[in-house]
Amino acid sequence: MISLNSSLEELNSMSKDTLMAELGIKYTEVREGFVRARMPVDHRTKQPFGILHGGASLSLAETIASLGSAVLVDLEKFNVRGAAVSANHIGAVSDGFVDAEANLIHQGSITHVWDVEIRDQKGRKISVVRVTIIVSPKQ
Repeated sequence: MISLNSSLEELNSMSKDTLMAELGIKYTEVREGFVRARMPVDHRTKQPFGILHGGASLSLAETIASLGSAVLVDLEKFNVRGAAVSANHIGAVSDGFVDAEANLIHQGSITHVWDVEIRDQKGRKISVVRVTIIVSPKQ
């Protein structure tokens, strides 16, 4: 079971054989109310015009917000699922990597809301994303 005490190695190993592995997403920092991850900008994450695909950015944002919520709840009793993702893509990047940071802005009993910023390796904002996570009891 994952928690705030899980190592980055443990958290990253959960991504084996998933979309996160296919996109090359790696968690780099996890603490209460905060998650940071890195994703390459390469053939897996670019769109046909040679820049980072907005869908890859959304996947990155929902991934880190979901993990952030997962480490805050008892996963034996609750499910966490993405419910809404809204983004503004305000920059473009064609190579290297992007870093994403998710900050928890609301932790309710049913919803968690995260603000996510995605930046290129020079620190320029590429996307700003709002992610809502639903926390529901397991049946």
